[in-house]
Amino acid sequence: MDDALVAYGEGHADGRAGREDAGRAENPETGADYQVGLVDGQLAAFEDALVAAIRQAMGGKLDG
Repeated sequence: MDDALVAYGEGHADGRAGREDAGRAENPETGADYQVGLVDGQLAAFEDALVAAIRQAMGGKLDG
């Protein structure tokens, strides 16, 4: 279980940073966990960018 959580966390960090480690993604034991973390990180980065764009469009008046 610990290996799965570590792989997810590394995938999440890589997804937020916009990079992917193909070796981690293809690991037969933790690759699926890494890939889920990767997608979650990519979604989090997208959400951050979207909120920033909305704030900019509203002149910085969006609370949060």
